[in-house]
Amino acid sequence: MEMIYFTVAAVVLYGVSDWILNQIEIRHGARLENRSLIFFVIIGTLSVISFYVIQNLYIKSDTTVTPENTQIEQVVQPVIPQQ
Repeated sequence: MEMIYFTVAAVVLYGVSDWILNQIEIRHGARLENRSLIFFVIIGTLSVISFYVIQNLYIKSDTTVTPENTQIEQVVQPVIPQQ
């Protein structure tokens, strides 16, 4: 399910980043020379922020909880005598 959230977020981020870039170009009055670089910076910044938020909000359903009555096996390292 988490992958679906990230995929939907990526599609939305692409549209939002394109819209932001178009608004910047409208205010500037012309196409920007490094349009693809500016788009990359916008979508990169938004993706890092949104993916961080998704990871923190997503509750993993397969958390590993040890029941109270289960014994945990401990591995004991052998003692090697010093010579």
